[in-house]
Amino acid sequence: MLGVVLPAVHVLLSIFLIALVLMHSGRDTGFGGLGFTPASQGGQHIVERNLTRLTVIVALVFAANTIALFYQFD
Repeated sequence: MLGVVLPAVHVLLSIFLIALVLMHSGRDTGFGGLGFTPASQGGQHIVERNLTRLTVIVALVFAANTIALFYQFD
């Protein structure tokens, strides 16, 4: 069963990760430059910070899934 679930999750995570990375744009563009909230002390908007956090979390799950796939098919 894991032989079917892990690859399917991996494909979904990769698509989601690509979409999240493409949402990040240069300065004052993308979600960070939409002006939803005033800039924080760090220079980033709250939306941009949350997008960055979500991207890091998805990337870590993607890496863990990659390692799980490696050991499953080893």
